[in-house]
Parts: sequence; C-alpha cells; structure tokens
Amino acid sequence: MSILYINGPVQNGHFTLAERPGKAAGIRAAAALNALLGARPVAHLWNTATLSGDLRHRAADEPIRRREREEQAIASKYAPGDRPPAGVLTDTAPSVAALALKMVGHLLEHGTLAITPVDVRLCSRCAHMTGVVAHQECRACGHDQTLPARRQLLVFDRPAGQPALERDDFLAAGSRPPTHLLNIAQNTPPRLVLSRTRDHGVSLTPLGLDSLVLDPRAGLHAAVLTAAAGHGAEQPAMTVTENAAANIAAYGLPFRRHGTARLRYALHGRIPYDTAPLQRLYEVHRVAPPLQELFVTWFLPLASLRERAGIDPARLPSLLKFCRRSYLARPATPASEVLDELRCQVEAGDMRWVMDARALAHAIAARETTRGSAPEPEKGAT
Repeated sequence: MSILYINGPVQNGHFTLAERPGKAAGIRAAAALNALLGARPVAHLWNTATLSGDLRHRAADEPIRRREREEQAIASKYAPGDRPPAGVLTDTAPSVAALALKMVGHLLEHGTLAITPVDVRLCSRCAHMTGVVAHQECRACGHDQTLPARRQLLVFDRPAGQPALERDDFLAAGSRPPTHLLNIAQNTPPRLVLSRTRDHGVSLTPLGLDSLVLDPRAGLHAAVLTAAAGHGAEQPAMTVTENAAANIAAYGLPFRRHGTARLRYALHGRIPYDTAPLQRLYEVHRVAPPLQELFVTWFLPLASLRERAGIDPARLPSLLKFCRRSYLARPATPASEVLDELRCQVEAGDMRWVMDARALAHAIAARETTRGSAPEPEKGAT
C-alpha cells in the first residue's frame, strides 16, 4: 500500500461529532478515499496535547489520570455503535511518542534540530513559558506579568533559502497551487521552538528537557506517520483544512519524512452542516434516508476535497441534485476499468472526478459493494 489518506488529528474539546459533524469531515473524506483504494480502515486520529486540555484537567473534580480523561472524552464523541472499526490513535499514544522521539533523536544527530539556550519569558505566577515577548498575557493562568529566563529548548533553524512549504507538499494533482498558504509559509520565522510547557504530550525528558513536551504541531505529523507505518503506507496524505495547514505546516517541516515515508497534505474545505437548512432541503426534494446518509457522510466530504475554499451553502441544492442523479444512475456492478481510472486519480490527489456524473455513479456502486448491502431505489424518484 503506497498512498493512504489519514485525517489530521481532531482537537479533543467540548463537542460530539453528532453536534459538530464538520469535525469529522477529514475523517469521512479519508475513509471514502481509502475505501476506493481498497485499503483497510484507518484509526481516527485525535489531538490531545492542548493547553485547553491542560486547563480542563486542572479544573476537574474527578481524580483521574489525564490520559484516561482524554480517552473518556474521545469515546463520548461517538454515538453508541458508531465507534471507528480501526479504533482511535492519539498524538500521545506510546507508539506515537516512540516514533516522535526516534525522529527527534535522528534530527538532532544530523544537526537539523538542536538543543540550545534561548531567552524566553516565564509567567511570574505559574512559570508557564509565554514566549519571547514581554508583557504578553499567560495563556495558562491569565496573569499579565512575566519574568525573563534562559532555558534549554529544542529548536529548528530552517536553512537559508529553504521554504517552509512548497507546492509538492500537497497531494493535489490537477488543482491550482494553494498560493495563500505558500505566501503564509514565506513569513515563517527562520527559528522555531519545538518544545512547549504542557502537562500532557510527548515528553522530552529523555533528551534532558524536563517538564517540556514536543510542540503538538510537530507531534501531529508523527501521529500520521505512525498510523501510516501500521498500514505499510509510504505516502500518507493528511486531510486538513487550509487554516489548519497554515498553523501546523512550518512546525511539521522536519517531521514530514521518516525513512522511506513522505507525508503530504490533502486540503479540504469546510462543509455547511447546518442541520435545519439540510433538513428542509431533504423535505423539499423528498430525499430518502439512504441518500441523505450518502450525501452528508460521503459525498460532501469528497466534494470538500475539490472545493478547498469551502462549500458555499447556496450550492447545496445543486450538489444534492447532482448526487441524487448519480445515485439513481449507479450500475448494479461498478465497471473495473472505471474504478481503475478512479483509483489512479485518487492516488494522485486529483479530485475532479467527484463532479463527473459517470465516475461518481460507479464510485457509489463500489461503496455499496464494499458495504455489502445496496439500499433499495427511492420510490417515485425522478
């Protein structure tokens, strides 16, 4: 298995996937594409090394371990009977931490990363590292007074002339270059600090950096590479929004390659999952439940990979009609030559096929074959 789509780890917060299905867009898109490629299910990835998670844990009354709290929170995200078949993987799982530390050690040996003293500011109340700028409010406790300090930190000094992000870092054949993201990357500081004060994360204590963890933005890449290694995939593609990519890409630069594996980004746009307008749309067009499920959990995530700037709510009626036509035109058995062509496009990150009625009809048929039960045609559908 070469290409494998893996969701950018979802930040573990106060929500459920039923309440905020947009959080599952990358998970759903990755699952749909992997199914077309014939890959077995991939674990859902979650980001748990967050400052907000630290604060929730400190404020909680129940005396349980942080890892257990995060596991409980993730379990609550899924409806009963809707747990992912391959389970979940967090950015602090032992396998992820082991790979992350192995990568850091390798990068230190080769001089890509360094442990060096850096002038920083520490909160005078809680000692949280607030950055390098004075008079910056502490995000951990809200205190507005900081003290100067000099600490040993893990840093990445980007070589002169090396961009933080390039066009080839995206798996997106046939798409326009993400110029906005590339421009943002141009403004990334040449030095990035990759160690952070967190209660939870990939501990850097083995490197002599006590009370520090690997920056979560780097750790997310290690999580994706860990999931890919479990599937023998050398080309993992992280499904991620443009905003998320802008936030993590520079910090992930040293962590996109490990051995023969090379991580790239598969950008997707946001989906207007507002329940009320969608429900009215279903009522107006008399859409049966099987097609509703197909449209929301399968077609829209795929369409979001084509419309990376986000799906305009005004387009939902036309997208539903297009999906419905393809659904009704699906063959009893998908043609092998059409599926072969589809797989080539999916492997290249070319998502133009999503709006090709013939290709989509065969993809729907393949989905039903994989699921093992094709729903009955809509009665009275036109």
